Amino acid sequence: MNNVVLIGRLTRDPEVRYVSESQMAVATFTLAIDRAGKDKGADFPRITCFGKTAELVERFITKGRLVAVQGRIQTGSYKNKEGATVYTTDVVADRVEFLDRGDKADSGSGSGFGFERQDARGVPGIPEGFQALEDDDDIPF
Repeated sequence: MNNVVLIGRLTRDPEVRYVSESQMAVATFTLAIDRAGKDKGADFPRITCFGKTAELVERFITKGRLVAVQGRIQTGSYKNKEGATVYTTDVVADRVEFLDRGDKADSGSGSGFGFERQDARGVPGIPEGFQALEDDDDIPF
């Protein structure tokens, strides 16, 4: 089984590119993950995600944001300019969960989910892609 779950903070803004043939988004970023126990310190795995997940990462997360990543470990290798083989280990993310509040446009006070959007009266609005509940009876639990 190849499954990994990580929680950490982005070390810098994600880098996003689009595959030329399919126009699929590919986002890469690095997490700082604290170690527990005697061996204090941090690890810095590189995370790669594709498609809608990559587009959401580009839109909503920035350096310093706390995220949870679920995915798999993938290893690879390539030859560098000197001809030496360089081995790589990456996490390919299936899911990226945003764990703290923050907005890419205003890193600090808002929420990347749009909860801080306001209407003309200054009342918090409904996030994009969601609809209002008429009353508590609409909640399915």
